[in-house]
Amino acid sequence: MSQKYIGPLHEMAVTTITDLWNDSCSIEELTFSVAHGAVGATTNPSIVVYVLNKEMHLWQDRIREIAEENPTFTDDEVALRLNEEMAVKGAEILRPVYEREKGKKGRISIQTKAKLYRDADRLVEQACQFSALAPNMQVKLPVTKAGIPAIEEATYRGVSVNATVSFSVPQAVAVAEAVERGLKRREAEGKDVETMSPVCTIMCGRLDDWLKIVADREDIIVNPACFEWAGVAAMKKAYEIYRERGYRLRLLSAAYRNHMHWSEFIGGDAIVSIPFKWQARYNASDVPCISRIETPVPKTFIDELSENFVDFRRAYAEDGLTPDEFDTFGPTLRTLRQFIDAYEQLVRIVRDIMTPNPDK
Repeated sequence: MSQKYIGPLHEMAVTTITDLWNDSCSIEELTFSVAHGAVGATTNPSIVVYVLNKEMHLWQDRIREIAEENPTFTDDEVALRLNEEMAVKGAEILRPVYEREKGKKGRISIQTKAKLYRDADRLVEQACQFSALAPNMQVKLPVTKAGIPAIEEATYRGVSVNATVSFSVPQAVAVAEAVERGLKRREAEGKDVETMSPVCTIMCGRLDDWLKIVADREDIIVNPACFEWAGVAAMKKAYEIYRERGYRLRLLSAAYRNHMHWSEFIGGDAIVSIPFKWQARYNASDVPCISRIETPVPKTFIDELSENFVDFRRAYAEDGLTPDEFDTFGPTLRTLRQFIDAYEQLVRIVRDIMTPNPDK
């Protein structure tokens, strides 16, 4: 491999149309990733807690200052302001990329409050609030029943969305259609759409995780390699549909469990949003940087997954889930619960700083 690349992931970022995002708003990690080809970043409640614990020395005093500057704020409101400021710091690091790419790249994703997943109006309100924090802000909304109309309306209002809590082909198609409706409404009124950069995430590893849970719960025995391909299969099928229909948003792979959640998408006009530790692993690996986006998932794995798992069939078929069923899909329930728990953990961290335990 050419010595000018630090590894195959860096080579991909520099030589292909596949974009690398840093799956963290850590200042240290994001600065390094941008210097080595990353053109975006994303956050969620779990990531914010991770970053806060890692870089508490950068934020502990600021938490106290936010509380002092806003004497009526609850711990929840201080946590929200902290979340916003962490995203803004990341946006500052990415701002040169944003300006160079004329708004199409160089954004950081900030996530709407997970508890709002059933309330389209409040999701839109918060999305607009977050979008105004910085010119290069991208806003994550959940692909739930209420999330779909929220994604359309937020897009219409000029928010570059990143659809999250998404694991399946039907969710990805529903998002694409909602974004298209929002963009067409803007165009009909002569509003700008050229600088917008909507994205739909497929959390590949979380679909894999769910099928492993189902197999364990229902005593299903299959070739264990099948599980590692489920999310890849959903992402590749959605990618084909996006290309065929010319949807004006890009797919993003997330939730990394193995190298195929990155390597199988090399060469695609898509995004790989990778945690920093996985970036280091990939760059240190001997996985070659070659285009695999057009390489189909082995049919034997698709057949075995389809035969044994109803939820794989639901995730893989375009009509496998209706929007009414998004909220009760296993991976959706697990992810929403984890995000809500993580946000509550963030609030507890803030509470301990605002109102320290006098017994300790």
